[in-house]
Amino acid sequence: MPLSKPLPRQQKHHRSIDIKGYQRDDELWDIEAHLTDSKSYTFSNKHRGHIAAGEAVHDMWLRLTVNEQLLVKDIEAVTDNGPFTICPDITDNFKRLIGEQIKPGWTRRCRQLLGGIEGCTHLVELLGPVATIAYQTVYGGNPKKQTSKNTKPRLLDSCHAFAKSSPVIHEFYPDFYEPQKTKT
Repeated sequence: MPLSKPLPRQQKHHRSIDIKGYQRDDELWDIEAHLTDSKSYTFSNKHRGHIAAGEAVHDMWLRLTVNEQLLVKDIEAVTDNGPFTICPDITDNFKRLIGEQIKPGWTRRCRQLLGGIEGCTHLVELLGPVATIAYQTVYGGNPKKQTSKNTKPRLLDSCHAFAKSSPVIHEFYPDFYEPQKTKT
């Protein structure tokens, strides 16, 4: 079911994010993300002259390479377009993530290493969805890698469906199911 019908309006901004996960022949995994921002109108830009309606204000790429334990083995960040000519200068800083692991605290760690003037807001924000796709790519499609019924699920209490009191946990991980406590 789509969203309800909106009031009359005019689009001004469009962001597109495309993320794909790949298994490599060398047993590593690549997660590639592409982010573009565009406006529905042409505007002047001191660093690029002008940016035409529909032209990318931001055109950025990330490739995160991880192993089966979601340890970052390599990362490449590219800024093809940004509003300022210096935007691509910061992409090498993303190499700081090599050796980090996608696990609870990932977003906080990314901000510690690349937040503020040490990174690019858009590329740093992209690391969250990239981590989610890494997890879904490495673990989601391979039943042999799924958590066994006797092992605490990695996603326990990560969302509504994986709450300890959820019927999903009751069905698939009964040893970890905890009925919801009634308020008295």
